[in-house]
Amino acid sequence: MHQTTIRNTVRCTGIGLHSGKQVEMVLRPAPEDTGILFALRSGSGTSFLSPKPRLVVDTGLATSLGNGHDHIATVEHLLASVRGLGIDNIRIEVQGRELPIMDGSAASFVYLLNQAGLRRQNKARKVLAITKPIVFERDGKFIKATPHDGFAVDYTIQFAHPLIGRQNLSMEVTPDLFSTDLAKARTFGFLREVEYMHANGLALGGNLDNAVVLDEFGVLNTDGLRYPDEFVRHKLLDFVGDMAVMGLPLQGRFEVFASGHALNNSFLRYLEDNAAEYLEERTLELPVVAPAVSPAKAPAKQPVPAGLRGQPAMA
Repeated sequence: MHQTTIRNTVRCTGIGLHSGKQVEMVLRPAPEDTGILFALRSGSGTSFLSPKPRLVVDTGLATSLGNGHDHIATVEHLLASVRGLGIDNIRIEVQGRELPIMDGSAASFVYLLNQAGLRRQNKARKVLAITKPIVFERDGKFIKATPHDGFAVDYTIQFAHPLIGRQNLSMEVTPDLFSTDLAKARTFGFLREVEYMHANGLALGGNLDNAVVLDEFGVLNTDGLRYPDEFVRHKLLDFVGDMAVMGLPLQGRFEVFASGHALNNSFLRYLEDNAAEYLEERTLELPVVAPAVSPAKAPAKQPVPAGLRGQPAMA
């Protein structure tokens, strides 16, 4: 399987979840073996940051990356889109300290990436494969991983709310299924939490246009839900994005219960610390291209023996 990047440069602007201010983002093609590269632009220049588990500096309202000097917040929905569509190499330029929240889902990012198009590169794709079963558990929440040729997730959530309760979704994450079954699922929160955050200067960009908000009994958004189980779909989307922080694409089958950004990142850090036991870097085989076959030549005309010249053809 070949590495891929996007074909064309695309850009968008949107509101940041934390600041409520406008953010500009540009997505550009990147050379082979670049991976996902953030270019953070500011008045003092441009700094670069590649996602790694230990560069996650905050998992409160979203996943944020930082290197001690610069940081970028709310990266999980774009990272999920990049991984979900099977993109290996991309440069993400950001003017601001967070990515735009858009409508609270990954749908706008999938649209942008599809507009940019995909370009196959020459080198083979590299992945990090789970090599043996692992169980990572904290306070009754867990992530279990087993070897698998692909990226499969069985995700369960449980909330004490009449509209959510216990929801489960299991799927092999492919570009088609990511686009149709996950990308449009929005982030969600509870009215009491939203009011508290706004009162304390948090999530200033959050509103009913970019999140599903619930009171004690139901959904406040006038357009309702996009899927009956939109809540677990969004949690699975977040999981795809948080696993992309590993750098190379992960291969494995994951069973997840009640996880979130914090546990997802703790799991990746444990994997990274114990990589020799649980992970193997693999280069996927390139497809075999059959050699071109020349058109068959007509057999050479054989000379007619002298004794048969002028004789009638046999019936």
